[in-house]
Amino acid sequence: MSYVHFPVIAVMSLFLGAFVCAIFGKNHDKLCKAVGVLDAAWVFALIALIVKPVVFDGEIISYWMGNWSPIKGWAIGIGYEIDALGAFFALIVVFTVLMSVIYSIRYMDRDDDIYNYYTLLLMMSGSVLGLVLTGDVFNMFIMIEIMTFTAVGLTCFRNRSFGALEAGFKYLVIGSMGSSMTLLGIALLYAQCHTLNMAQLASILVNNTTPTSVLALALMFTGLGVKAYIVPFHMPAADSYAVAPTSVSMVFSGMVNKAGVYAIIRLVYILFNTMDKGSMQVLLTAFGAVTMFVGVTMALAQHDFKRLLAFHSISQIGYVITAIGLGSALGVTAGLFHALNHTLFKGLLFLCAGAVLYATGTTNLDKLGGLSKKMPKTTICFLVGAFSIAGMPPFNGFASKWMVYQAAFEKAVEGGHIYFAFITVVAVVVSVMTLASFIKVTQAVFFGQCPIELQKTEEVPFSMRLPMWIMSALCLLVGVFYDFVNKWFLAPATNAVLNATNYIDKMMGNGYAAAAGVENIQVAPAAFSFWNPLTWLVLFVVVFAAVAIVILTGKKSRGAVLETAENVDGKYATFFGGEASPFSHVSGSDLFWGFKKDWKGYFSFMDNLHSGIVNDYALWVVVALAIVTVWFNVFMK
Repeated sequence: MSYVHFPVIAVMSLFLGAFVCAIFGKNHDKLCKAVGVLDAAWVFALIALIVKPVVFDGEIISYWMGNWSPIKGWAIGIGYEIDALGAFFALIVVFTVLMSVIYSIRYMDRDDDIYNYYTLLLMMSGSVLGLVLTGDVFNMFIMIEIMTFTAVGLTCFRNRSFGALEAGFKYLVIGSMGSSMTLLGIALLYAQCHTLNMAQLASILVNNTTPTSVLALALMFTGLGVKAYIVPFHMPAADSYAVAPTSVSMVFSGMVNKAGVYAIIRLVYILFNTMDKGSMQVLLTAFGAVTMFVGVTMALAQHDFKRLLAFHSISQIGYVITAIGLGSALGVTAGLFHALNHTLFKGLLFLCAGAVLYATGTTNLDKLGGLSKKMPKTTICFLVGAFSIAGMPPFNGFASKWMVYQAAFEKAVEGGHIYFAFITVVAVVVSVMTLASFIKVTQAVFFGQCPIELQKTEEVPFSMRLPMWIMSALCLLVGVFYDFVNKWFLAPATNAVLNATNYIDKMMGNGYAAAAGVENIQVAPAAFSFWNPLTWLVLFVVVFAAVAIVILTGKKSRGAVLETAENVDGKYATFFGGEASPFSHVSGSDLFWGFKKDWKGYFSFMDNLHSGIVNDYALWVVVALAIVTVWFNVFMK
């Protein structure tokens, strides 16, 4: 069988696995587990087999459903088109699914209706894989819809848990808003261009910007931003990550938000070909910087392990959006690299949180401690993930974050724009805050004193540790052998992003892009090196400036006794002695109460924004859509 059929077979296999679990899986948990693992392994193998021809050799696979190829230059049928970018994200998807189903073998033993779990998980996986492989915008919308509603079901799966149904409802409302905006944008494109094929749309839109297409861009950008969980569309994500089974939280973080990122890349680089415009670069990097900062500061304020990781997941997606928004080859490479690394280290951290929940029954940081002696293997895996997300060498997070810093700095130098220098500062400050946050988690969960009720805690089963070991090893190997990853995976995917003509010609026929006037985005090739002394000097200056900013924004009253524990603001108080012992103890989950005191106004403001009221969250989506629409109408014509 030709490998041309493998992508479609992979998508169909996941949906077929979901069907088998739904029909035959009730009261047959072992069957569902076997179907889940075998199906995921089979699909992983199928996608791995297209890596060489597509990623390494540069071939683009085009597949027309029902053999409905273009007639007289017009795409009629549904086409799948897989270039190096699609294969790169497909590999992320199938790897994430495989790790999740292996972890679920024992992790889900304590739950009922396992057949529903595997049905929803495999169906969601099939939709995400279909989304990154399709070349048709309406088919992409169908996959987004399946992804959204299965994600709602998985969020509510443990419906007896506090907040599960509420989180599912929020996800449903905000997710449906994002889907509706995407659908409306697609409808506007069809009304103007009379086709749904992405390659043909790209060839038509390149020289045909109209008020209709600009509104379509704004609607689709906002709708896909909801799927990527960028700020201000992130509100339901923290709730859903926290209450869903951890194997699902890992999938949400590892591949569902990547689907949104992938779709945004296709939208701005291929479909509308707008990344040569400074206005689009400013908009994307602004969204990315705000997402980075809001996510990490909200994480610092959390006292629940999984909810803290949820906000960090949002923050790390900010790095990806910022990097791809720079519109440079190095920026795209950095964004793709960090998307890959985020899947690895954040997936690992969620699995570690799930292990803690499985072993102790809680993720409350104030009720945990001292688990390094009880769960040493999980502790080691967690430390690998923590070092990685904090950007510590030689782990993978350091390599991709350094790329982001360098790409933003080069953008500032080449264009002479202080704005991009500010973006660099934000990225470095967020990294420092990320490290601080994981110092807090490490102290609260794995070190310190072990509570009496956790004295009998034991290590989790082997099937749960195996995915953690694999992802830990990859966090190290990808960081050490970043040159190999860059050469064989990142560079081909970056070239696919920047070469719209190849994508169009493969789907519609050679010469089609040139006839339509499509040109590739002209950027310098990516040049990346860790050991440039000038760059290290610049980074030192940036870090110094970042530290100075944090210090100068603090209260001048630091060092004096501020409030007593009995005051209304006692939770922010600085303790020097004399307080009642219940108030003078500082737990690992609150190591940075001084920082929260200094930034009390900011945290109060953010607390009000995260009200938990779905109407407020819906309003933020509408406001963001209005801002994006105005921005595009003013600057994109």
